[in-house]
Amino acid sequence: MLSRPARRLSLVLSLLLCASCARVQRPAVTRPQDALVELSDSVKLVDDGETAGLRVALAESLVWLRTRPADHRFVYGPREVTAAQLVAALERLSARLTDGMSSLEVSEAVMEDFELLESAGGEDGQVLFTGYYEPTVEASLTRTEEYAVPVLGLPDDIIEVPLEPFAERFASERVFGRLEGKKLVPYWTRAEIRAGRLAQRKLELAWAKDPVALFFMEVQGSGTLRLADGTERRVGYAASNGRPYRSIGSLLIQEGAIPKEQMSMQALRGWLAANPSQRERVLDYNESYVFFRFLQGAAVGSLGREVTPGRSIATDARLFPKGGLAFILTDHPVRMADGSVQWRPLSRFVFNQDTGGAIRGAGRVDVFWGRGPAAELAAGMMKQKGRLFFLVPRVRAPVASSR
Repeated sequence: MLSRPARRLSLVLSLLLCASCARVQRPAVTRPQDALVELSDSVKLVDDGETAGLRVALAESLVWLRTRPADHRFVYGPREVTAAQLVAALERLSARLTDGMSSLEVSEAVMEDFELLESAGGEDGQVLFTGYYEPTVEASLTRTEEYAVPVLGLPDDIIEVPLEPFAERFASERVFGRLEGKKLVPYWTRAEIRAGRLAQRKLELAWAKDPVALFFMEVQGSGTLRLADGTERRVGYAASNGRPYRSIGSLLIQEGAIPKEQMSMQALRGWLAANPSQRERVLDYNESYVFFRFLQGAAVGSLGREVTPGRSIATDARLFPKGGLAFILTDHPVRMADGSVQWRPLSRFVFNQDTGGAIRGAGRVDVFWGRGPAAELAAGMMKQKGRLFFLVPRVRAPVASSR
């Protein structure tokens, strides 16, 4: 991971988090116009990551933003910005960023063209940060007795319906279903798919060894299939069955199986391994099911562009500007040489390049960590409060005519 812990940064972060704790209970945010608010205090922008990763993430957002109509409007809370304005500001920032810049130099480069707005947060006024990563799943391209859990591709009968054309209030909302005659009905649930509803359709991209590992790859949205010959194939999100995401962690907390304070992805894996007779019941509690596709490159987010470890985040696409530059303040876990885990401040510029079924509201952020043990640790353990800011392009005075 890219964090550079420092005592000074820890103090700054602690003060900022304490300031956010004083916020009062408020209604849930449902409109993008209410998702970002003016700052109530000063914020010191200390970027703890490498500039190279920031430049990569910026370039991916620019590629996507340039495909938008120039007059397409992005809502930043009380402000609106056209795609042309956003592209121009990010292009100027890209030209200023160079590898090896100090945190102060990065912040100064950003603030030449941008100003801060803060997320209104959840009902408590705070933002909950979690993490996701790209897991590795043992798999085979042919079914065997050992590899018998299908990794399914996209069914040809699943129908995706964007709802925004029906009413503006449904912006970024969509449903997935299938036709029964002329009627659109919900698609099959996880339990129904697992029981064989899609068998004999030749949808299998591969066969996994462990159904729990495959389940967690669905939750992450992408992953790597490690084949028996040692080669790897990357897969990414193709679609979901449209059923609502339900947390199996919350289920086991409610049932008293795992204490809330001990809940993590690692704890879930351990409980499921120790209770195989309960596995199908617990996994089927989450009716949401993800279909995959093979990827030629790295993991991609909801923009269809590659996501950058430590520099890409997922937020609620209904509320926050896609592809936008943001800044996050929270904590993340680091595995020490002796095997212990320490929590370190996380303070950096990121880009809003993904979304997720569990990432709902102005008080939720998912940080992408990439591949490997460190990424798995962060994705499994992060459940930290913090602050989220978006950087909106400054209003630039029109250039005077030379005539």
